Formats: sequence, C-alpha cells, structure tokens
Amino acid sequence: MPNAVAYLALLAWPIVCLALFRTTTPQRAVIWSLLAGYLLLPPLAEFDLPLVPDMDKFAIPSICAFVFALFYLKDPVPLWPRLWSARILMLGFVLGAIPTVLINAEPLIFQVMTGSDPIVFETDRLPGLRTIDVASVLSNQLIVLLPLLLGRHYLATDKGMQELLRALMIAGLAYSALAIIEVRFSPQSNIIVYGFFQHSFEQMMRSGGFRPIIFLPHALWVALFFLYALISSTALLRQAGAETKTKMLLATLYLACVLLICKSMASLLYAMALVPVIFFASVRVQLMLALSFGALAIAYPMLRNIGLVPLDWILAQAEAISPDRAQSLGYRFGNEEQLLDRAKDKLMFGWGGWGRNLVHEIETGQIISIPDGRWILTFGTYGWVGYISEMGLLALPLALLGWLGRKGAKLAISPLAAAVALILAITMVDMLLNDTLVPFVWLMAGAVLGYGERLWFGEASAQKAYPVSKSGPVLGRATPPKKNRTVL
Repeated sequence: MPNAVAYLALLAWPIVCLALFRTTTPQRAVIWSLLAGYLLLPPLAEFDLPLVPDMDKFAIPSICAFVFALFYLKDPVPLWPRLWSARILMLGFVLGAIPTVLINAEPLIFQVMTGSDPIVFETDRLPGLRTIDVASVLSNQLIVLLPLLLGRHYLATDKGMQELLRALMIAGLAYSALAIIEVRFSPQSNIIVYGFFQHSFEQMMRSGGFRPIIFLPHALWVALFFLYALISSTALLRQAGAETKTKMLLATLYLACVLLICKSMASLLYAMALVPVIFFASVRVQLMLALSFGALAIAYPMLRNIGLVPLDWILAQAEAISPDRAQSLGYRFGNEEQLLDRAKDKLMFGWGGWGRNLVHEIETGQIISIPDGRWILTFGTYGWVGYISEMGLLALPLALLGWLGRKGAKLAISPLAAAVALILAITMVDMLLNDTLVPFVWLMAGAVLGYGERLWFGEASAQKAYPVSKSGPVLGRATPPKKNRTVL
C-alpha cells in the first residue's frame, strides 16, 4: 500500500506546477508539469472521488497544467482543432462513451450449481453501469484530451518541438542515475520513497540481473522512456552546431548504453530501426516511416479480427531470437484471442469499465485473461467507436505531416518535428503490446497536430506559440478565421 509520502506527493503536485508556471516559459511549464509528474509521482496511488475519475499521477498533472494555463496565464486554450476530421474524432472519443454506459446496465453474475437437485449459488457479481456513471466516464475522456489541447496550443512550432526533445533528453540523463542504481542494486526506488512495489518483482529480473522500474508502472515503460530520450538526443545531435556536437554525441552514446541495460528487446529493436533513420535519412523519409508505423498500428486489430495476422510466423521469428521472448509473445497472443472473442459480443461501443471487458471464469468470476496491449483494452472497453477515435487522434497528426511532406510539397518541415512524429508513431506500435499511452504521448500528439495544422493553413513562418483558435469554441476570446485551405 502507498505510504503517506505517496499521497503528499500527489497533493503537492499542483504547487510544483504553479512554481513552474511562475518561473519559466509557458511551453516549458506545460512540458515539465506532465513529464516530471509522469517520472516522479507514485504509480497506483490515487484519490477516489465521487463522479470523477481517480486522481492519480496521470490525471493530476494534466488538470493542473490546463488550469494554470487557463487561469494563471489567462491564456485562451482552443477546444477545437481546425481540421474537421480531428473534430469528428474528438467527438467520437468523448461522446462515444455515452452509449457504452447506456448499453451496459446489466450486471454480470457468476454462479455455481451443486447437488443432484441443482442449487444455484451466486459466487460473484460485476455491477452494471448506471446512468450517473456517464458523468465520470465523460470527465475521464475530457481529462485524457487535456494534454493534446495543451500541446496543440503551446508546442506547435519549431521552437516547441525543440523544447519537447530537449526536455526528453535532459529528463533521460537525469533519470538514468536511478536506472543505473536499480540495475546494480535491484529495483528499490518506489519502495524506499513510496513504501510499496508497484508490480511483480520477478518480472524485473532478466538475463541474470535486474532491470529498472523506478516510479513507472513497469520496466517496459522505463525502457520506452529511454528510447524517447535517445531519439531526442539523436535528433538534436544532427542539428547541433560545432560547439555542442561533441557533448551531444556523448549524451547520445550514454543514453544508448542506458537503454541497453534496461533489457527490453522491443525498445532495443525500435532504437536499431529509428536511430539511423533519424541521423541519416531525409525529413520526408522519416515522415513516411512514421506514417507507415501509424497505419500498421491502426490496421492491426482489423487484420486480427479477420485472421490475416501471421501469428505462427511472428512467433517463429521471435523463437529464433529468444525462446523466452517467444513464450511471452505467445502468451500475449493467447490473451488477445480470448479478449477479442469477448469484445465481439459488443463490437460497436464495448463493455465499459470495472473489468467487464475482461474474460472471467464462468463460475467463480475469477479473471482468466490479462490484457497487455492498449489496443485490446480500448477495443474491449469502448468498442470500434472508441478504438477508431483514440487511435485516429494519434494517427491523424502523422497522416497530416506525411501528406505535407510528400514529394513535391514545398514546405519546410522541421527535422525536429519529424523526430517527435517518429516517437509518437513508435509508441502507437508499442501500444499493440503494452498499455503505454500516457499524458506525455497525448502532449506530443497535440504538438504534431498543431504543427501540421499551421503548415496546412499557411502559417509555417510563425515562430511564436500556437495562436488562439480561429474556429470553434475557445476558453477565452477568438477571432474569425481567414482560411486559405480546405479543412479536412
């Protein structure tokens, strides 16, 4: 159980965010409110309040950053993207949760029959969703989108992209000290500071040693974060001047070593694929690769549903690399099959929360499926509408930049924006395996979306923060648009 320090840290985070907004630029305040909260606040600890989502390390930084931007900076925050396609996806993401609640009013009852003259005993029950739960579900969906709105508003410029990558690199260098300590002495940071261990300790042992978990949900999240830091450092190295290139090179090599000791095969493969591309390839090639990854992530569930994913071939390739990894991957595929069968009963809007989307033993109610990938969690909980809306909001920025970066497009797209797009794209691929969608990923998605919108609407030369929304509702004043492109 979390100790008092864990709850005090959550309570103190609004003060930390306010200090950031008082002492640094709005862009850095938004970035570090979310990034530092993700890296430092306790996992699992939360405040369970009525009619609103649990207040935890994900919700509190998102709300604080948005509230301080709105009321402390008195900065109007656009609620609508300028692209119609993005608006439709946002509406689906938020309002699609309403029918999810309404069609899941029935409780799930688990029973056992005994005796020759059968007597039925109820062993467990999952409650149905109530109409009042609509408020909680809607507020949860809105909170999830706050970082996307902040990223679109504050970080949709070349300078914003640079701030994102620099923050990831600096955070990676600082966080590496804890990672190295845990690899050497075992994962103890969360126990020492917050009084509990957040996962299975045996999963932190790999290849005769330890892998770090620090204050994140799992060691895989740590490895993915250091992948972000390595990609960021590589992108900044490519753009560095002669006076800083040596330092940037050393930082990049160091972060590569830290990623190596995290002992995550997936993140290492991502790094081997992306780091050379970021360092050597053109912006257009990087954008096309990001778009390809995004398309793969969206298409995977559709292909899985119709049986077109070559699971046996994938497992054979994994077996050639590592039998242990092949066994783990096979276990994931087996769970996906069970959860897909469960999801087929309510394809459009899903089963809702409280574990209703999981597979339970019919008599005892014990959960017999373990969802790993974000896609199957979203698909089972909110159905096709929720899945397409969520993945669409993440993939649309990649599609927009990919279209703008096509051959013949005379637009100067920053290599730093391409690097952020690649981080977003590889996260979407990782979401097929893990539930690694966190607020900072939404922040990057918003930044890339806003950057693409500025290019689409002919505002590429603006080097200030993203302007006040030119259409749609705004928390503050707004001015009528002067559109020179068709809205998608």
